[in-house]
Order: sequence, then structure tokens, then C-alpha cells
Amino acid sequence: MTVSAKVLNYDLKNVVTPNRLTGLWRMMSGFRWHYLGATLSLGVSATAKTLTYILLRFFVDNYFTPGPKPVPLPVVALGFIVLAAFEGGFSFLSGRLSAQTAEGITRRLRNYLFDHIQHLPFSYHRKTQTGELIQRCTSDVDAVRRFFADQAIGVGRIILLFVINFVAILRLNATLGWISIVVVPLVVATSAIFFRRVSKAYEAFQEQDAVLTTTLQENLTGVRVVKAFARQQYEIEKFERDNQEKFKRGKHLVRMHSLFWPASDILCGAQILVGYYVGAMMVIRDEITIGTFLAYMGLVVWIIWPMRNLGRLIVQTSTGLVSFGRVLEIIRQDREPLDEGDVIPDGNLRGELVFEHVGFQYEDGGKVLEDITFSCSPGQVVALLGSTGSGKTTLVNLLPRFYDCTEGRILLDGIDLRRYPRRYLRKQIGIVEQEPFLFSRTIAENITYGVGRDVPQEEIEAAAKAAAIHDSIITFPNGYHTLVGEKGVTLSGGQKQRVAIARTLLKNPRILILDDSTSSVDTETEAEIREALQRLMENRTTFIIAHRIQSIMDADLILVMDKGRIVQRGTHAELVEQEGIYRQIYEIQTRIEAELEKEIENAS
Repeated sequence: MTVSAKVLNYDLKNVVTPNRLTGLWRMMSGFRWHYLGATLSLGVSATAKTLTYILLRFFVDNYFTPGPKPVPLPVVALGFIVLAAFEGGFSFLSGRLSAQTAEGITRRLRNYLFDHIQHLPFSYHRKTQTGELIQRCTSDVDAVRRFFADQAIGVGRIILLFVINFVAILRLNATLGWISIVVVPLVVATSAIFFRRVSKAYEAFQEQDAVLTTTLQENLTGVRVVKAFARQQYEIEKFERDNQEKFKRGKHLVRMHSLFWPASDILCGAQILVGYYVGAMMVIRDEITIGTFLAYMGLVVWIIWPMRNLGRLIVQTSTGLVSFGRVLEIIRQDREPLDEGDVIPDGNLRGELVFEHVGFQYEDGGKVLEDITFSCSPGQVVALLGSTGSGKTTLVNLLPRFYDCTEGRILLDGIDLRRYPRRYLRKQIGIVEQEPFLFSRTIAENITYGVGRDVPQEEIEAAAKAAAIHDSIITFPNGYHTLVGEKGVTLSGGQKQRVAIARTLLKNPRILILDDSTSSVDTETEAEIREALQRLMENRTTFIIAHRIQSIMDADLILVMDKGRIVQRGTHAELVEQEGIYRQIYEIQTRIEAELEKEIENAS
């Protein structure tokens, strides 16, 4: 099923205003007629209920005393039936329209949020926890849905019930009418006081709920690590601490609610009792009829209890506004401009790259790269070697413009990289990560992911054969239609790497980034992957991030990095002759490999 363009193209940026109620009103764009229809239907339903009590007064005053009757009794009975039908029918219509309003707005909000998150820059995802985003896109969005389903339509319902029934009581008896609204200012004032307190308590509760969601999400994602290090008890205790904090904040929130409800109930109950007492005394003094008193007894409830519910709605609205504010924090983030740029070559890129005094630092930290200068010709292999945190990954992240350099410039085929649209660059660059991510879809879908066209089966198989994974795939019961488990858990590490290589082969990029792609597999699998990578690297400018020198010995240029700087450069033959980090690493790794071979020989 396709999502309508109207849903996806609606820009919710206009709901970002200092006043959240104004933002919620703007969010109703396209659904306001539904809301108006729901409110008017409630008005008809409320009017029918009010007329029922007026008819009750007419019935009691005229049919419980002897004498001629104004109309036959069956006509009165029919009147009650018709009014009940109107009340029920329009109440149903109102509920249906309000549900369409709430669900329609929420559907649009969810779609927009997901679309918006896809277009947020890497810098935002780097500083935002996944659990926090999930919580805002689920729990907070659902709170916004409840606001439109209950609070928004509830306010209209309460106002209509109050006005219609108050006017009706005034027409019955002015004294009873004014008595019936004495506590209204007190209820509203009490609600306003609790509104502020509940808002703070709910915001604190939602923040802790996000922390708990993050803890759960990280634990489930890293369950193998948890079990491998036997850290189950530590994780249980951490979860219990976070859960205990959520319990404390939730208890405080419930306490706020529990203080408000009895206070409003006492005020409203006292108001009804006073009204009944005054009305009864007026009947005794023959100032009103029994029918008028019975009608008043019914009508006053539909003034007092709606006002009581208004207090509750005001308090509950605070939760909707808090959640809406948390959603707005995502919406107000600026999107990454994918198509911003004035250079789109007619053909493919050649792949010539020049770094000129490139520097980079994150907004919230110090320099990560400093004075990076080198060049590579089309089709050359550039290897990056260095300790963790030396800046290797940050450097290659500049190529697809996940980040833009903060100093210097990068030239691609002689043109400043920032002049190329990000979307175009990312189509020209292929990345094979150290831990490739596979979606919970079929193997074929994972291989064709990102190609952007229908791919014939023959082409999929050709890519899989080139990646040395075809023979493994056809041994699965469903072949290429085998479902890959979450994060590819049904495949071995080597199989996941080769599926990722097939995916990149099918994309046919001009520039290739290999992020230590053979570091986590056995020797036999490494040889197979290395052979597949050699086919992938043919005629492509390639950047290899590596920790083992054996995997980069044939590179055209090796850059040794330390603390964000290039401290050595050259080929393998040149660098092993120089004093420095490269030779130290080479000697250590060579010695370790020799010792391992010796131990294996002795063991055999």
C-alpha cells in the first residue's frame, strides 16, 4: 500500500511556535472540518439530552395530575424515543469524526516524523540516543493522539453542554441557574494550579521513560555481548535502578492526580447538594413545580460534571502538551539538504581526490582532524592506519558528506566536494563496514538495497557470485528469498560481509570505502572476502581503514594517522624502511604471526 503524497508532503515545520496550543491548532490543518463536524454533532446530541429533561418536566407536570392532557401519552413517549435516537446517533457520529481527526493527524505526524528523521544530519544522530527517539516517536506521539481524541473534542463538548444546559436552567428558574455555577471559578482555578505541577511531573516521567527505553533497547541489541561477558546481573541491576526511578516519578505524577480528583469531586458534589436543597425548598414553598425540580436535577448534573471533567481535561492536557513539546524538539531540527549543490556531472565520476589542509571538529568537541593534505588518482587504493581515535573513520566520513570539513577543502575531480549534492555523492560512493548492517528482509532485498531500480534475478546472482556468497545462499531452503533475522543473525560474520560486498557491487560505485572489512572473521573466510574485495576494488578509487598491515600491503598510498594528523605516508616498502609507528606495528604483528605459526607447528 502506498502512502498518499498529501500525507508525506505536508510540512509540519509550521507547527513549531512558542505557543504549543497554536502549534496543535495548526497541526489540525486538513482535519478542522472533521473537528467542527464532531463538535456540532455533540451540540445536537447535547441539545437532545437537554430537551429530554424539558420533556420530562412537561410529562411530570401534565400527566401526574388529573385533568385534560395537552397531547396523547403515546406522542410524549415517541418524543422520548426520538430524542434518545438523536442523542445516540449524533453522539456516535461525533465519536466517529473525532476518531478520524485524531487518527488522521497522528498518521500524518508519524509519517512526517519518520521522514524527517531520515533527513536529519549525522551530527543529530550522533548526540541523540536511539531509545530517546523511539520513545518520542511512539509514546509521545500516542499522547498527542489522545489529546486530539479526548482533550480537544472534550473541551468543545464541555463548553456546549455547559452553555446549553445553563441556558435551559435559567429558563426554568434564574435563581437555580446562578446557583448551579457557583463552584465553576473554583474548579477552573484549582485546575490551573494543578496544570503547572502536573506538566513538570509528567515531563520528568517521560524523560525517565526514555532512559528506560534506551536501557532496554541497548540490552536487546547487545544481548550477545551481555551473555559473552556474563553481565546479566549487572544489566538486571541497571534496569532495576532505571525502573525504580521511573516508578518514583510515576508515583509522584499519580500523587498529583490523586490530589486533584478528590478536591474537584468535593467541590462539585457540594455544589449539587446545595442546588438540590435549594430546589427542594422551592418546591415546598410552591415556587417551582415538581417537574421543574426533576428537570433541574438532571440538567444541573450536565453543568457540574462537565465542569469537573474540564478540570480533569485541563490537567490531562498538560501531558499532551508536554509530549507535543518533545515531538517538536525533533521537528524543529534542520534537515540535511540532500540536493543542495550546483555540480552534477553528466557521466560517472573519475574518482580523483585531493585533500588540501583539511581540518574538522565536532560542534561539541575539539579538533578531530588537522591539516590533512594528500591526493590520489582515479582507481588508486589509499589505506588509513592508526590507533582508535586517530581520525580514520572521521576522514572517510567527509567523502559522502556525512560531515563537511571545517577547515581547508576537498576536491573531487577538481571540484570542491561541497558543490556536489549529497544525494549524488552517496550514490557514487559504496561503503562496506566492519560490522555490516543487514535488514530483517530477504537476502535478495538486502543485496538490492539502495540500487533504486528493479534488479533482474540474474544480476543479483552475478553480484552474489562475484562476492563469493552465491554458493552459500543456494544451500538455504528458500535461497535468495530466505529471511535474514534481525541485524543478520541467521548469517555468519563472513556471510554478512559478503552479502554487504554483493550489495556494494550491485550499486557499482566509483569510490569505495572499506572499514576494516576482514577484521572479525577467520583466516579461511578472510581469504574468500579478500578475493571478493579485490574484484570490488577494480577500477575504483578505494579507501581502506585497517588495523592489520597484511590487508593494506598492496595499497598505492598508506597514511599513518595519530591524533588527527598524518604522521607518515608512502607505500608499504617505503614505510617499513622508515623509523616510526608503521614499522613498529609491522614488527609487532609479524612477530605475533610468527609465534602463532610456531605454536601451531608444535601443537601438530
